[in-house]
Amino acid sequence: MATQDIMTKTTGNSPIPRNTSQTERRGSRRCKINQLMRIRPSDPEKEHFEDLRGSTSVSRSGVSFQTSEKSYEIGMRLFVTMPYSREPAAINREYLAEVVRLEALPNGLNGVGIKLLMEMGMQHTYSFSPPSQQRK
Repeated sequence: MATQDIMTKTTGNSPIPRNTSQTERRGSRRCKINQLMRIRPSDPEKEHFEDLRGSTSVSRSGVSFQTSEKSYEIGMRLFVTMPYSREPAAINREYLAEVVRLEALPNGLNGVGIKLLMEMGMQHTYSFSPPSQQRK
């Protein structure tokens, strides 16, 4: 019985055939994680939309998801909040991202791949400080 080396993707001594027509461009491994995200265009010149979607796969540098939103374009910059929650004590992280892949899917949705460019910071939905008082 042949054993498979998961790290090198070989069976015994011969490599598993791969599709050589498409070059692998990912720099890190993907995990199939469904994580809620809030996605908005970062360019004020673009038509505004707010897309709340679950991811289909996540890596250190990118995310893929499916959407019915038709406004995505290759090269479009986005604000992506993930994980996203409306809970009062939630700590959401916001990222600047760029659309790097668009794909029409058989189910009528669009597959979108985004590259995370930089972390914008944490988005807190709570405050420990009392409301600020106005000076007279």
